[in-house]
Amino acid sequence: MERKQAEYSSLDERYAIQGEKYQGQQYSHIYYTRLHHMRNLLHPLVTAWKPHLPVTTVLGLEEGKDCIIVGTLYKHMKLKPSILDEYSKERSAIPLVKPHNFMHPDDHLILEDESGRVTLAGAIPPAAYVTGTVVALHGKETSAGNFLVEDVLEAGLPPQHTLPSINEDKYVVFLSGLSVGSDTFNPLQFQLLIDHITGHLGDENDQTIASNIVRVVVAGNSVHISPRFFNGQTVASKDQSRIAEPIKELDIMLTQLVASLPMDIMPGSNDPANFSLPQQPLHRCLFSGASTYNTFSSCSNPHQFELDGVRFIGTSGQNIDDLYKYSDAKDKLEFMERTLRWRHLAPTAPNSLGCYPYTDKDPFLVESCPHVYFIGNQDKYETRLLEGMEKQRVRLICIPRFSDSGVAVMLNLRNLECSTLSFSTSLDA
Repeated sequence: MERKQAEYSSLDERYAIQGEKYQGQQYSHIYYTRLHHMRNLLHPLVTAWKPHLPVTTVLGLEEGKDCIIVGTLYKHMKLKPSILDEYSKERSAIPLVKPHNFMHPDDHLILEDESGRVTLAGAIPPAAYVTGTVVALHGKETSAGNFLVEDVLEAGLPPQHTLPSINEDKYVVFLSGLSVGSDTFNPLQFQLLIDHITGHLGDENDQTIASNIVRVVVAGNSVHISPRFFNGQTVASKDQSRIAEPIKELDIMLTQLVASLPMDIMPGSNDPANFSLPQQPLHRCLFSGASTYNTFSSCSNPHQFELDGVRFIGTSGQNIDDLYKYSDAKDKLEFMERTLRWRHLAPTAPNSLGCYPYTDKDPFLVESCPHVYFIGNQDKYETRLLEGMEKQRVRLICIPRFSDSGVAVMLNLRNLECSTLSFSTSLDA
């Protein structure tokens, strides 16, 4: 049975750090670049939104006069952890925080541009926004010196290329959180997935579906290396081989996959890669077996690519997990939707999410709307089709951790429909 093919092109150049030179620069450059880019996008939208109102700067505000200001939001958070808290004598006075979320009823927003900053009040809920988002606000200055917001304009979904017409079923399989080497990793469960994808499992119908899988994307946290090896002490020679064991085991299993079809692997927060975004591709020397195949592709995080003209963008989950700590939404898909409407993959970088201090660009800006937007390492599988004002259609996908759920996600390129592949090895399942 012959496997179908799809034309692939990687769009990860924007996330490469090779040409960058770190010279001790701070993060002000990245915020300035972001504001400059977003202001140029928002100005034409503002004239269509409220053409009768003047656009001014924070310094040009006049009390009681209706106007529009454009700037970067800063969220003042009472419970936001600070490195200084560790050295504070009054540490016990700090209220106890639920570890997953740092929101507090007293949080408030401040808008900042090159001329100054102003505290916001009125129709802008702090719970829905995070530091680093660029918006246009309609309102007026109060006698107390605050800006009373009446309306908010976000950039909205970026323009989108037309979705190509594909006449046959072609599938992309997403999985994340393999955590090879952890207590939750089940080698048999992963082997069942590999056997299914490579066509060694199931009846003729299953094998026909498997032959339509054109690519596998592994979205981060593929290995788990025990934290006790990262305590700053020299690793004993007997333990050095233990560190490499999970990576060797992963390589053996991935080699079976890449012998059959193309695969992309992205780094995650637990993988042996740089910590800050954009994470650079995992080094090929880690995969001595899999990397000998030209179907093996080690990619950055975020990862952007096209398959038969369908545009994908995705991360290993850090950007959405960070939004979850500092803002509120009904589900992870709503956070994903916000990042597209704000036209920025990681608005909380560099404030609370580590990122490289770029001087002349912000690679996380979303300039073209993807057809598929995925995030890895989530608690459960969720998906939704998002539709924009200009007929954009985006398939949002939360990929669950495979080591916890045994679930991989399968997307059909023909119609962007999603389904799950679920594997269990327990007798009671």
